[in-house]
Amino acid sequence: MKVPEHVAIILDGNGRWAKSKGMPRNYGHTQGAKNVEIICEEAWNMGIKYLTVYAFSTENWNRPQKEVAALMKLLRNYMKNCIKTAHKNHMRVRVIGDQSGLDPDIQKSIAQLEYETRNNDGLNFQIAINYGSRDELLRAVKKLLRDAGEGKLTEEMINESVFESYLDTHGIPDPDLLIRTSGEQRISNYLLWQIAYSELYFCPVPWPDFSKEELEKAIADYNNRDRRYGGVKEE
Repeated sequence: MKVPEHVAIILDGNGRWAKSKGMPRNYGHTQGAKNVEIICEEAWNMGIKYLTVYAFSTENWNRPQKEVAALMKLLRNYMKNCIKTAHKNHMRVRVIGDQSGLDPDIQKSIAQLEYETRNNDGLNFQIAINYGSRDELLRAVKKLLRDAGEGKLTEEMINESVFESYLDTHGIPDPDLLIRTSGEQRISNYLLWQIAYSELYFCPVPWPDFSKEELEKAIADYNNRDRRYGGVKEE
């Protein structure tokens, strides 16, 4: 079975999972965070080299203030624990998204996490925090225009490769497979440029219950796809 090099996941269903158990939404987020660590290890053991998860979107700020505050507290704790986990599993961690919208202490934790794991040679783990693909594209265009205005770029120099160098994911291969848990069948403003040729897999299981077996199902389904990138299948 061919294992995709890069898998991206939309971690959906934490709140609904908690509600189904008579628990508050924050309980679901806590359990979902714990499951991230498990799936990171399973993904690497399967041979996946890159894993990118959607942890907090630019739209998530619109949730109730109490829930947002709880998510930020969870994020703070996760950043601290992730350094230990990353070294244990040799993960290189990178955060994508607009970090300027996060509190200074969280920005500092992210910088420390990225610095301390930069030489790890295991799973390349990307966490999307305060991330929205439209926001990423707009930020990329603004940076590109600034460089053009300073004479660093000309119109003739701009191609896909150059544009990609301005994205949060520069240096990371595009996802081969995008998984969304909990049954919703939307992209939700996630990696819109990067998933142009990705296979999409929608899993009915909520994220806290997403297991090694569910990941294996997604990869098995991926293997049944006919990936031609615009070519013509030979009969």
